[in-house]
Formats: sequence, C-alpha cells, structure tokens
Amino acid sequence: MAPRATSSGTISFGLVSIPIKVFPATRSKSVHFNMLHEPDKSRLKQQYVCSGCGEVVERSDTVKGYEYARDQYVVLTEDELKSLEAESDKSIEIEEFIPIEKVDPIYFDKSNLLGPDKGGAKAYRLLCQSMKTSGKVALGRFASRGKQQLVLLRPTEDGLMMHGLYYADEVRSFDDIELDTGIEFKKGELDLATQLIEQLGHDEFEPEKYEDGYRQSVLELVDRKVSGEDVVSAPRPESREKIIDLVAALKQSLADRGDAPAAGGRKPAKAKGKSAGSKRKAASR
Repeated sequence: MAPRATSSGTISFGLVSIPIKVFPATRSKSVHFNMLHEPDKSRLKQQYVCSGCGEVVERSDTVKGYEYARDQYVVLTEDELKSLEAESDKSIEIEEFIPIEKVDPIYFDKSNLLGPDKGGAKAYRLLCQSMKTSGKVALGRFASRGKQQLVLLRPTEDGLMMHGLYYADEVRSFDDIELDTGIEFKKGELDLATQLIEQLGHDEFEPEKYEDGYRQSVLELVDRKVSGEDVVSAPRPESREKIIDLVAALKQSLADRGDAPAAGGRKPAKAKGKSAGSKRKAASR
C-alpha cells in the first residue's frame, strides 16, 4: 500500500520555490502489547494522579510546568507558548549545500520521503539531479508545528529524502566517557582482528538479509496460543563466556568460520562460489 502524504509544503533556495508533499519513509513493525486487568482481561486506561494529594486529575485541569530546579516548577500558559512558536508554513528553507560524508550519522533522527506536488515536478527533478551531479546534500530548516527543525535533504534513487537532524547541543561525545587510549596490542592481535573483519566484510548493505527474530517469535507464539496449543517455554541459551585470551578468541572465531590463519600468518584463499547467504536465498525461492 502506497504511503499517504502527512503534509505538503515548499522547498525554497534562492528565488526558487518547489511545492512538495511529505511522506513517511519508515513504518515500525515492533510488537506492541496492551495492559489488561488480569481477572477479566479488560483493557486498562491510563489516568493522571496528583503526587501531592493523590486525587485523579482530568486533562482539562492540567497545566504545563518546566522544572527549573528539583521539585520547583514555573507554569507556562498555552498563550505564552503559542506566542513563541514560529510560523508553521511547512516550508523547507535551504541554507547551504555540503558533502554528505561530512555529516556524522549520529545527527540523524527521523526520515521522510519528499515528492513533488502539483506544478513542481520539473523544479523537483532539477534540484534532485543537480544535487547528485554536485555530490552535495542540502541543510535547511523545516517550519512545522510551530517549531523549526534542522533537516538534511538527500538525493536517493529517483527522489529526495528528508532527514531530521539533532542540534549540536543535543549530541553527546566521548568527553564524559572513560576511555583508555594508551592500550598497546600484543603481537598479531591487530592482524587477527583485521583478518576477521575482512572475512565478515561485504561491499554492499543488504538489509533484507536481516529479520526481527523477536517479533517473529512473538507472532508465532500468539498464533499457537490462539489456536489453543499448549506452549512450553524453551530454556534460555547460556550466556557467552568473558574474553580471557583475546588472541585465542580471535583465532577461534576465524577457525569457526573455516578461516584459521595458515603458516606464516597468511589467511587461506577463499573458496570461489556462492556464499551461504546466497545459497539460502536460492533455496527459499
């Protein structure tokens, strides 16, 4: 089923204005559960309960407060908050073009697909193609819901994708993480680790090879219980042992894959032919 547009707007850069539609780029398939009352299995409803007097509070009797110190709040009215909101004209104002490799993936938040709206097909295609030719992506601000979100526009396949970005002060660094950068490696450790990476390496990202095993297991369990089958829980797998000898662990990892280093430290030549993943795909067709 084709996704529905969540909003419409414009992309603006210079004197150019391109009408666009915004579509969700992803859809979560995570398993969600409802909280039920155990005796009669009826669905539970959430309520607001005052931590001071213990009374149940209706939404109409609530106000918004900002905690400026522990248990100290300043109340902000809806009118005060609305006066701070930017104009929500759903416009994307491009401010600069930069190489995509200069953007750290940690800044990426949610993603949306952008499609041309009526009258914008040619300008949309021109922007998309020129960005591909230049090897640049666009940074701009998306005015929506009273706020201006930092966004990145990226040409991909035959269209443009919009990624919401975190602001710089929202991204954490390793400054507060204790790291020992003075560790020295034993002889052969780096070579073995690099060899294992090479053996596990591929030139392409193939997300279709991976599935949410937990979700599949939950849905299978649900089907079995709905059909009246008695379900017996399987024992949990034993946890892995902690690494004692790093070199031994690396060698064992390579040996388990049939890639144990030969004499002289060289890795054996790879067998030609289809990979196990390719064979599984072929068998499942």
